[in-house]
Amino acid sequence: MDKIKKINGKTILDTVFGEYSFVLSFIVLCILGRIFNAKFFTWNNITNLFVQGSMIGLIAMGMTLVICAGLIDISIGSQVAMIGGFGILVLNATGSVWVMLLFCIAAGCLLGLINGLLVTKGGMPPMVATLATMSACRAVINYYGATGPFTVSKDLFDSFRMIAVGKVSIGSLTFPYLMLIFIFFVIVFDVIMKKTAFGKHVLAVGSNEKSARLSGINVDLVKIMTFVLTGAMCGIAALMYASRMTAVASASAALGWEMDAIAGVAIGGTSMTGGRGKIAGTFLGILMFKIINNILTAANISSYLNGAISAAIIVVAVLLQNFQNKKSA
Repeated sequence: MDKIKKINGKTILDTVFGEYSFVLSFIVLCILGRIFNAKFFTWNNITNLFVQGSMIGLIAMGMTLVICAGLIDISIGSQVAMIGGFGILVLNATGSVWVMLLFCIAAGCLLGLINGLLVTKGGMPPMVATLATMSACRAVINYYGATGPFTVSKDLFDSFRMIAVGKVSIGSLTFPYLMLIFIFFVIVFDVIMKKTAFGKHVLAVGSNEKSARLSGINVDLVKIMTFVLTGAMCGIAALMYASRMTAVASASAALGWEMDAIAGVAIGGTSMTGGRGKIAGTFLGILMFKIINNILTAANISSYLNGAISAAIIVVAVLLQNFQNKKSA
């Protein structure tokens, strides 16, 4: 009996420090956040973390599917910039946020479809395919935005800005729209991953593509759909970005977002080689990434180091995953 208890205890520890290590990391970062910032646990700071992480967070939901399927997408930042810029033109021409939203989602899905077809039908490595899309999107938006940033017209400014700054009050608490949108899509993607055949197929393809194909899974369709869903999230994030900034500067908009999204996915425990991942992990990963930024700001450390921090997070996360894989082998 003692032996059984011992084995069960070891199994529990392995699970906690392995599969759910992102929860412990989140708790540690929250403690550090409180040490460096006395107002860390105030509702205003908490909602601010959600708002700051909302746009990257949406994209990271799609990126989780992509990476779980054993793929990668480094075109997301350029997609957001291009969709956001042209989305503002659509908004100014129609005066309708709903038309802009439909345009942004459709454009994102189309770009995701292109990525998916290049990988599955064109036989291109995901890194190369999405690198080409990234370059093309940034070049196109730079060309059309050479005369200046894409700006929202004055008569639409206030109403469009409300998407980014608007809030819902429940009792004594206020919930920003961006926070609620973020939480909504976290729930949607969590259901997709846990409760749908598609979510199981994504993990199967990422774990062993050959076995997945032999078991009757349409591997190409699964891969294409992960890119399409990521593109759709880029479209929604582009609208949110345009609303928050009320302008899209073609050269700098969403620059480096792919690194932030990948870092959030990696720190959330998703295997960078595919086959394993949790939406809840990515959700906490994005918040952890923003907590780190919060701590750096409180410690008066330059925000220019954010890129280096993203790279370091990815490297550490992958090294830890490799260590855990060797330990379990």
